[in-house]
Amino acid sequence: MQTIAVSHRIRLVPNRTQEDYLRRACGTARFAYNWGLAKWKELYASGGKPSAYELKRQFRQQIDTNFPWVREVTKCAPEQSFNDLAVAFRNFFRKNAKYPNFKKKGKCHDAFYLSNDQFQVTNKRIRIPKLGWVKMREPLRFNGKILAARVSRTADHWYVAIQVEMPKPAETIKTHDAIGVDLGINTLIYCSNGADEKGPRPLRNALQALRKLQRRLSRKQKGSNNRRKAAMKVARLHLRVTNIRKDFLHKQTHALATQYQMVAIEDLHVKGMLKCHNRARSVSDASFGEFRRQLEYKSHWYGSTVVVVDRWYPSSKTCSACGTKNAELAAGDEI
Repeated sequence: MQTIAVSHRIRLVPNRTQEDYLRRACGTARFAYNWGLAKWKELYASGGKPSAYELKRQFRQQIDTNFPWVREVTKCAPEQSFNDLAVAFRNFFRKNAKYPNFKKKGKCHDAFYLSNDQFQVTNKRIRIPKLGWVKMREPLRFNGKILAARVSRTADHWYVAIQVEMPKPAETIKTHDAIGVDLGINTLIYCSNGADEKGPRPLRNALQALRKLQRRLSRKQKGSNNRRKAAMKVARLHLRVTNIRKDFLHKQTHALATQYQMVAIEDLHVKGMLKCHNRARSVSDASFGEFRRQLEYKSHWYGSTVVVVDRWYPSSKTCSACGTKNAELAAGDEI
């Protein structure tokens, strides 16, 4: 039986004591990552071969003497940071990411990892080591083997993403054979059957409110509680924009993956499109890359096929019936 790994992100409802623990666990993970990055640079400069295992071993030897406060939170928080650092360097050497940088408090994404033997989930609660039971807004949606979890903070909300290994969903009965999908800015989805869907453009709709909040933030004194509160309001608005965008994309990609046997989509050069400063914000707001990512993994789940069409293929110049290419059509007339 084929299995897939899926993740369910659930909002937590911690009290003040629990929230303080979550913040300290995130800070411990951030400290371990920065400590490991500094040691990695030292070992590499001296001709050594740094690894996550070696950094983890050295860090454990110094906990009781130099970092006793690390014992106050789950052991997974600092130890997984070294694995994350190794992955960051692996992506850098493969030229898939930039050189790893130190994480700064208040500027990085607060999160820490939990292995499957370090937590327990029952109904609407999760048990975290050295903390106890924390309430969740909803129960775990998937049934299967729990692999891991990661607790994170977005704005002033805490979430836990629980990864579950479960059987692959049964292939759905498709009502249509094939469809071609083209992505745009004003109208996000153009379909070959004539249907189209206008994107919600959440960032554009929230731009006036965002500018107002950012002006208020800039006037607050740095380091003050009022500045912290103003920054939290900006973060909440960004979270709302993200949720609206993800909700729309999930609904559209799910419909395409479950209703069509084959979906053809253009191989867009999103990085190149973002270099145009006139349209960069609109391209980011549309999330072309996220649309394709969701469509590909959902098509794999439900037995559909995604065909990525080369970006230089003259689809507008070629007749769909006889295949004749219209050479007189100008390049600017391409959809």
